[in-house]
Amino acid sequence: MAGTVDNYKLGQLIIEGKTKQVWDLPAVPGHVLVLSKDRITAGDGVKAHDLEGKAVISNQTNAKVFEILNSVGLKTAYVKSAGEKSFIARKCEMVPIEWVTRRLATGSFLKRHPGVPEGFKFNPPLQETFYKDDANHDPQWSEEQIVSAQFKVNELTIGQDEVDIMRRTTVLVFEVLEKAWATRDCALIDMKIEFGVDSKGEILVADVIDSDSWRLWPSGDKRLMKDKQVYRNLSTVTKEDLDTVKRNFKWVADQLDHLTPRTNSLAVVLMGSPSDEDYCKKIAKHCKELGVPCQLRVTSAHKGTEETLKIAAEYEGSTEKVVFIAVAGRSNGLGPVLSGNTCFPVINCPPVKPENVTQDVWSSLNVPSGLGCTTVVYPESAALAAAQVHALHDHIIWSRLRVKQLNNFISLKVADKMIRNMQV
Repeated sequence: MAGTVDNYKLGQLIIEGKTKQVWDLPAVPGHVLVLSKDRITAGDGVKAHDLEGKAVISNQTNAKVFEILNSVGLKTAYVKSAGEKSFIARKCEMVPIEWVTRRLATGSFLKRHPGVPEGFKFNPPLQETFYKDDANHDPQWSEEQIVSAQFKVNELTIGQDEVDIMRRTTVLVFEVLEKAWATRDCALIDMKIEFGVDSKGEILVADVIDSDSWRLWPSGDKRLMKDKQVYRNLSTVTKEDLDTVKRNFKWVADQLDHLTPRTNSLAVVLMGSPSDEDYCKKIAKHCKELGVPCQLRVTSAHKGTEETLKIAAEYEGSTEKVVFIAVAGRSNGLGPVLSGNTCFPVINCPPVKPENVTQDVWSSLNVPSGLGCTTVVYPESAALAAAQVHALHDHIIWSRLRVKQLNNFISLKVADKMIRNMQV
C-alpha cells in the first residue's frame, strides 16, 4: 500500500506518466485517484522541468473543464475533486489514441501540410487521430488503422461503431469548450482528448484536460497565447520563463470560473385554462432537461385580455431573455395576442384532443397578418424550439442541445450494433 492522499487510502499504482499518477482506490470500487505532478514536459519528455505549483493549477483547470462537460450532459470519467492536486474518476481502461480537433491550421499541422497558410479555418472542425507511442513520437493514424487494430479495451472491441462515437464526441467536446471560451473573447485553436472504457463497456471522455491539452489565443491573437506552446517554443528555459508559463496557466484556471455564468434565459408557459396544467408540466420537464428555466402562468386572452397584456409587460420589463409558449385549444387567441403585443418569440403549443385535432391546430396556424408566432403540437417540441432560440445567446443551452443530438446518434449506433449481432 502507498499510504493516503487527501484522506483517500491508496491501493496499487496503476500507471505513472510524465505529469500524473493514477492510483486504485480499494474503498471506492470502480474508481481511481488521479494525482498531478509539479512537472512540465514537451517533445515526448525530451524537454522537462519541475514547475512548483503546476499540479495545483492543473488540477483546478481539469476540474473546471470537466464540470462544464458534465453539466451539459457529456459522459465523462471525472467524478469530483479530491484535493488540491488530485481528483476522483471512474476506473477505465484507456483507448491508446489521442483525438485532436482543430479550428485553425497551426503547429504540427502546417509541417505535415506544406502550402496551407497558418490560420486556415476548418469548418467543421478538423479531426485527427494519433497512436500513443512515445518511442515513435505518437504517429498519426487513419480511422482505418484504428478500426483494423481491433483494440480490446475492458472487453469492448474498438470497431467502426466505437470510432464513430468517439469522433463525434471529440468534435462536440471541442465545440462546447470553444463556445465557452468565446464568452471571454478567447479563441480555442485546437485541443486533444482521450477516451476510456469502464467496466460496463461505456465509452467516456477520460484522462486530464488542462493547459497541456490545447492552444488558447486571447482575442484570437497568437502573440497572446496562454497555453503550453509558450514553453514548447523556448530554446533555453530560465526561471523567469517558467514563472511566465505558470502565470499563463493560472490565468487560464482563473478565466474558467467565468465560463458558466448564471443564465438569464427563461421559458414562460402561459395556459389558457388551469385544466391544461399537466400538459404544461410536460413542457416544463423538457425545458429543465435542456437547461432552460421555466415558469407556468394561467391567463386567458379571451376572458382576461387586460391581464394577459399585463403579464406580457411584466416580462418585457425584466432583464431576462424570454420565450413565451402559449398553450390554448379551441379558438387560440393567446398566442396571437401575445405575438401582437410583445417582441419576444411566441410558440403556440395547443393541447390537442383526438376529437378536435384539426380545429385546435388550425386555430393556432391561421393567425392574422403581421404576427410571427410559430406552432408545434408536442410538449417536447415546444421546449426544443424555446431552447433553440435561447441557444443563440446561451452557450450552455446550445451545448445541451448538441449533447442531446449526440446521445440520439449514440443510441441509434448501439441499437444498430445489437441488431446486427443478433443476426450473426
